[in-house]
Amino acid sequence: MGKQMTEMLKGTLEGIVLAILSLRPEYGYEITARLREMGFTDIAEGTVYALLVRIEQRGLVGVEKVPSEKGPPRKVYSLNAQGQAYLEEFWRTWSFLTERLDQLQKGGR
Repeated sequence: MGKQMTEMLKGTLEGIVLAILSLRPEYGYEITARLREMGFTDIAEGTVYALLVRIEQRGLVGVEKVPSEKGPPRKVYSLNAQGQAYLEEFWRTWSFLTERLDQLQKGGR
């Protein structure tokens, strides 16, 4: 992943993770695996875990500790009402930006 992609991803990764959680509750490793399946192969697990801590602190997700077969319980994250509202705003903003960028790419029309 190039530097430009990395910088753009920093601003959108939170929304991407919330969108993943809107589909179903998942724990950190599952989220990282899903991102990699989507082509975001250079995202480190540490990046995802740090983001999960931030969105948990901001009250955008619910967290449930689920027993694990190996090691300590896993934290399973799910989108809550506040997170859903944030995600809806993210999609509105994303749509606005992509429409404007498409206009620019087509010569400003």
